[in-house]
Amino acid sequence: MDAAWALEVIDRAPYVTVAMTDVDGNPYAVPLSLARTDEHTLYFHCAPEGRKLDILRANPRVCLTAVSRCKPTVGPKDGSFTLEFSSAIAYGTATIVDNDAEKREALRAISQRFLPGHMHAFDAAVDRSMARTAVVRIQLTEPPVGKRKQYDANGDELKYGRME
Repeated sequence: MDAAWALEVIDRAPYVTVAMTDVDGNPYAVPLSLARTDEHTLYFHCAPEGRKLDILRANPRVCLTAVSRCKPTVGPKDGSFTLEFSSAIAYGTATIVDNDAEKREALRAISQRFLPGHMHAFDAAVDRSMARTAVVRIQLTEPPVGKRKQYDANGDELKYGRME
């Protein structure tokens, strides 16, 4: 599936797993609540210290994976046990944001995505927590790609980007 479709999967996913590699070459992956502000930029927030930030300072390259649909099913025509899904993968570079204006806008995007009905309390909440909150920007280094398995109403698998 194309980049626009993959970005929609990332936008719909309840969390995105961000994978990174520490200085010893060990993998580290953590599910995070990300918000996207354009086709290339995503943000997450976290505590201002910890393993994740230590790893990103040493090696800012990341891989993101997201699943927005996952449904076990029986293949409608062959009876196979299978899974309908929508998934995406993307690669990027992470930067710890040190500009308060950008941090505030990133936190606004995250809050708008996950708590849109509570934006009236946003400014006060951010004022209370800004000093103890880190924000990380991920710039995608290439367009994301997506995969899916899905059946149409006739039980035929939707292949090769066919949308219905």
